[in-house]
Amino acid sequence: MSEPPFPSSATAHAPSPKVPIPVKVVVAGGFAVGKTTFVGSISEIEPLTTEAVMTRASEGVDNLGAASTSKTSTTVAMDFGRITLGNSDLILYLFGTPGQERFHFMWDELVRGAIGAVVLVDTARLADCFPAVDYFEQRSVPFVVAVNCFHGAVLHSLDAVRHALSISSDVPMFHTDARERTATRDALLTLVQHALVRTRARVGAA
Repeated sequence: MSEPPFPSSATAHAPSPKVPIPVKVVVAGGFAVGKTTFVGSISEIEPLTTEAVMTRASEGVDNLGAASTSKTSTTVAMDFGRITLGNSDLILYLFGTPGQERFHFMWDELVRGAIGAVVLVDTARLADCFPAVDYFEQRSVPFVVAVNCFHGAVLHSLDAVRHALSISSDVPMFHTDARERTATRDALLTLVQHALVRTRARVGAA
């Protein structure tokens, strides 16, 4: 009976292929702040969107504010995308939340299992950002604040926005452009790094 062949030296010492680590990230914020655009600008797959055309039935229900003249559709469940970071060792699954208050009941499901959130802010409608900031603060979910510069316009300094939203100094805040892939990538990298720091701090305290 012949002996089974031994693996060659090259086979025996071949490095194991990297197994990518799946990470869930939430993109949140008020109505029409750019969440769908953010996910779509960075996703390496065709993003899944659940947008519905806005009709007169939403009048008096959804507070459209300054977006009322330009916003024709809205996310009613979630946006979903995927992006691979680094050398294929980290895959981010992006879940964009619906912005209107009447859909906030879905946030608990979307946030479950996420390492953290990118909270998009429109400085023209700061009041719309409070619910998202409060949500993640109350649940101790790591988050970063990305001030979306519509049309490239920086209307307020980051210090002014931080003060207006009463956001702690240890929460990263930066300007971004939800339409630009590089800007959204940097926002996600900042969140991942912030979440890792928070996790290590909790482990160290325990």
